[in-house]
Parts: sequence; C-alpha cells; structure tokens
Amino acid sequence: MADELKKKGNAAVQSKNYKEAIGHYTEAIKIDPENHVLYSNRSAAYSSNEQYSEALEDAQKVIEIRPDWGKGYSRKGSALAFLKRHEEAKMAYEEGLKYDSQNEQLKKGVEQCEKELTGPAGSQPLPNPFSNLQAIRNKLQNDPRTKEYFKESTYEDMLKELNNNPQSLATRIGDPRIQSTLSVLLGFDLTMANGDAPMDVDPLPKPAEAKPATPPPEDTKPANVDESLKEKDLGNAAYKKKDFETALEHYDKAFTLDPLNITFLTNKAAVYFEMNEFEKCREACNKAIEIGRENHIDYKLVAKAFTRIGNSYVKEKDYTSAVQYYNKALTEHRTKDVLAKLQQCEKAIAEQERLAYINPELSLEEKQKGNEFYKDGKFPEALKCYSEAIKRDPENATLYSNRAACYMKLLEFQLALKDCDECIKKDPNFIKGHIRKGGALEAMKEFSRALDAYQKAMDIDPNNAEASDGCRRCLHSDYQNRNDPKEVQKRVQNDPEVGRIMSDPAMKMILEQIQRDPKALQEHLKNPQVAKNIQKLLDVGILSIR
Repeated sequence: MADELKKKGNAAVQSKNYKEAIGHYTEAIKIDPENHVLYSNRSAAYSSNEQYSEALEDAQKVIEIRPDWGKGYSRKGSALAFLKRHEEAKMAYEEGLKYDSQNEQLKKGVEQCEKELTGPAGSQPLPNPFSNLQAIRNKLQNDPRTKEYFKESTYEDMLKELNNNPQSLATRIGDPRIQSTLSVLLGFDLTMANGDAPMDVDPLPKPAEAKPATPPPEDTKPANVDESLKEKDLGNAAYKKKDFETALEHYDKAFTLDPLNITFLTNKAAVYFEMNEFEKCREACNKAIEIGRENHIDYKLVAKAFTRIGNSYVKEKDYTSAVQYYNKALTEHRTKDVLAKLQQCEKAIAEQERLAYINPELSLEEKQKGNEFYKDGKFPEALKCYSEAIKRDPENATLYSNRAACYMKLLEFQLALKDCDECIKKDPNFIKGHIRKGGALEAMKEFSRALDAYQKAMDIDPNNAEASDGCRRCLHSDYQNRNDPKEVQKRVQNDPEVGRIMSDPAMKMILEQIQRDPKALQEHLKNPQVAKNIQKLLDVGILSIR
C-alpha cells in the first residue's frame, strides 16, 4: 500500500502537482513511518512547493532513520540553502560526503555554498536589512523611535533608495535617522558604546608601552568604570590560578561598579561552570541576558551568555535543553563553534533515543514476524520487520544475516553484502554470514571474492555442504570467466586499477620478462606491490598461470 502511494506521489511530482504529491507521501508515511525514502521524497516535494522549513524537518528525519545515506544530507543541505542558511548547508553537504565521498550532488552543493559565503573568513554575509520594504515599513511605523520620521517625505524616499541600492548605506550612515532605523531593524542600539568582546575570561592587559611626551587626552570615562575594569583584571588573574572564590569576589565588585557591563556576569558564570555549580552558572547568564535585552547591549555578548547556558546543560548531559539554548545563541549571533556544538548535541540526542529504543524481547517478536513473512514470500514486509528488530537489538548478528537474505530476494545485492559484512563484524564465527556474503558476491559475478567468503565458511565448518557447493560453483564460473574474452574485456574496462597497472612502465617490463622467462615470476612475487598487481591481473583474467 505504501509503495502504491509512493508511486502516486512520484507521478504527481513529475506533473509538478507538489501539494498532491505531499499528500500521497504523507499517507504512505503513516503506513510505513520508518521508510527513509518516503521522507526524502516528501522533503523534495516540500522544497519544490517552497515549504523549506518542512523540507528541512523531513531531511532531518531521513538522516535520523538512515544516517549513512548521502541523499539525506543532500536534502538537508538543499533546504538550508533555500532558507539562506548557507553555512549550515555547507556543513550538511560536507557531512554527507563523509558517507558518500563520490556524490556529485553533495560536491556541487559545497561549491555553491562557498560562492554564497562571501563574508569575513568565509562566513555568511549580512543580508540587506532594507530588502523587504513593506515589512520594514510596518515595523518602523510601529516603533516610537522611528514613527515620527514618516511625516517627512524624504524619509520614505531614503528607504526606497536603500531598498534598491544597499551600497548607498555607507554614504548615509552619519544620518541620525539611519542610525535609529538600523537600531529598530537589527534589534540593538547603534549609539551604544560597549566595546567588550565576549570571551571565556578576559585576558590581563599587556604592559603599557612608552608613550611620547605629549599631554594625554582628558579621560572622559567615569572613575567607577576604570575601577570596575581593575576588579575584572584581578578576577581574571584569580580565575587563572583556580582561586575561584577570590575571582567571584572581584567580579561582584566589578559589576557593582558598572552594572551595565554584562561581561562581568558571563565571567562569573565561567567560574561557576568550573566549580560545577551549573545552576548558579545559569542564573548569572540569565541575569546577563536580561540586562543585555533591556539596555540593547551588544548581541554577541548576549549570544555568549546563551552559549554558556547550553554548555552547562551539556555537562549535565541534558542535551535537549542545551540544543534549545544553542539555538537561541545562534539567533543572536551565528558562529561555527556554536553550530558544531549544536550538531554534537543533536547527535547525542539521537544516540540516547537509539539506546532507549533497544529491547531484545521486542526484537525477537519482530524477528519471528519477519521469519513468517519470509516463508510466505512477502520479502518487503519481512525486510521491514528485520529492520525494526535490528533497531531493537543492534548487536544481534543473526538479524543482519536474515535481512541480507531479504535483500538477496529483492535483488539488492550491494545492501545484502553490507549486511553480511556487519553480521561478520558482530560475530566472525557465524557461518551463515560468510555463506550469504559468498552468495551476494556470486550474484554480482565477483567469483574470486565469493570463493574467499565460502572458504572462510569452510574454515569454520569443513563439512558444510552449502559452503562446499559454493566453492565448486565459483571455481567453475571463475574458470569460464577467465577464458571468455568478452568477459575479460568487460572487467578490464570497468576496473580503473587494471588500467593503472597496465600503463605502469615498470609493470610492463616485469610482464615482458615473465613472458620470456616464466621462472622469473617467483622472484618478482617477493615484492609485495608487484605480487598484488599480478594477483589483480590474474583475478580479471588478463594473466593465467599454467
């Protein structure tokens, strides 16, 4: 039933009827909620229908179900790119290339994202704040700082000009109206002069350099600001010595002297973090965020406070809360470091959910259902049951062998081979894993590798009839393949390694020498690389030893 709905959805996509396609895929997912292909198809349909947030959600689901499938990362990257989140899109494409290094779509996605990342150090450039004229007009008319400007006709003209030509902003930045407008649109006050950059703990100042003997300019800063910075420096020094109580005293004094400098609070939170007093760490950060919001303090400092809250939750292994606060930090200021932390937390959550899902008893029930379907020739249904059984008991080698048998029936030999390898990895002495691997390779006409698999099965049980029969079939088929010129030519054309060997001048000389003097073969086989090359040529049938 799910396959029928999928076909209908595919047909609707071909007809560019994306809403109908989304409906079909949604119904199919209700029937088969663990089918990663359905989520992938629906993600593509959402993207085509310009529903990019929904496309991203489905792409995330694809990766959750099948984390080693390159197309899931391609879907995620595409959705993020449409959402103008090019840094994250690039990271998604690059993650996909770890599993599918030859995927051209992923490679092109990375290239396309790099073209978009034209900001400093390859970051995402800031968007034009005047791009959506209607939206910003509504926002500005409802803000007391800018609504009076609309009484001036020149103000509307100026907005239109910035909408059409954002580069003209550089010539108008001195206009107080522009400064107020940007403060409203960007969410912080451009007239504030708070220059402290966010950091773990601000470093001690460098020793003062000798200054020319000219009168210094009059210091216009209030005395309490200078005193607060001195207290901060003392706190930093104590922090580095791990004298945390003293550091807290100095940061408290600094904040008392300058209650608008939230760096003192985030530094104080860093101390509590080192002391493993995470609740106090979060209290200090929340206070910093509250003050930052009320006073339009640098958004980077507010982002730092959100990040530190996220870090505290990671220490407590509360990854869900950490994700929430990392996302808030990214809303304030996007950095690669926080993006990486967010992704690590998402992976940790997925792993927690995977481990929580393990239940050997339910796995056995699914396995028995799969066995019944297999006996009745209902291989897709059996495959679904075995896949569920594996999720419930991922260390059970038998389950991978059973699913490999289903893939064989469905002519999915590469997937069968992958399951056989996983089965053998879990239990190297499980004979059926080796026999099924031999069967998959035999179906792929890789008789030499199939023979190796059957021989490993016979090493475990020399009397196994299935393995013995497989060896005989492979020897016979391998001999026929080696002596069939068409098959030899086909293998040579499909194997770039053979071309490399045959074009190597040193190998050409060795082969000519062996042809003149067969006894020279034994001497050349002492060289491991030459021996490997000769074995490759024997495998494809170019060489034969009589």
